[in-house]
Amino acid sequence: MGIEIERKFLIDTDKLPPLTNSYTIKQGYIQTVDHTTVRVRIRNQDAFLTIKGKSVGASRLEFEYPIPLQDANDMLEALCQSSVIEKMRYLVEHEGHTWEVDVFERSNKGLVVAEVELDSEEEAFTLPSWVSKEVTNDIRYFNSNLVDNPYLNW
Repeated sequence: MGIEIERKFLIDTDKLPPLTNSYTIKQGYIQTVDHTTVRVRIRNQDAFLTIKGKSVGASRLEFEYPIPLQDANDMLEALCQSSVIEKMRYLVEHEGHTWEVDVFERSNKGLVVAEVELDSEEEAFTLPSWVSKEVTNDIRYFNSNLVDNPYLNW
């Protein structure tokens, strides 16, 4: 069983180091009736279907499967909610952890967050100097919620 343990933070973009290691992400969500999330994601030219369970603290079940790129495009167009999230993801190494810095585009332009995946909720890690505030449990920052309530509407 896959479990994702992830913490999310707002960042001070003025303190970020130069961002170079990146890829594009386009993703949408297939509507569900409970706290399960079904995500369709295209990362550069690779496509994935991801099913995530309800968050409990910083943890939740996560299952991800590669799918054909054309299937992902068809799902984004026909099955996903009307809005699609587009962002550039940068990978930043900091003291033994890889931080994923997401710079959002389109209706979420201006939002920049960083996530770090952990092996356990108790795992110690050092915050980079560019981290400003933790938003792990703030549902406004869940990508699945940014579809319905984009950052530009806040």
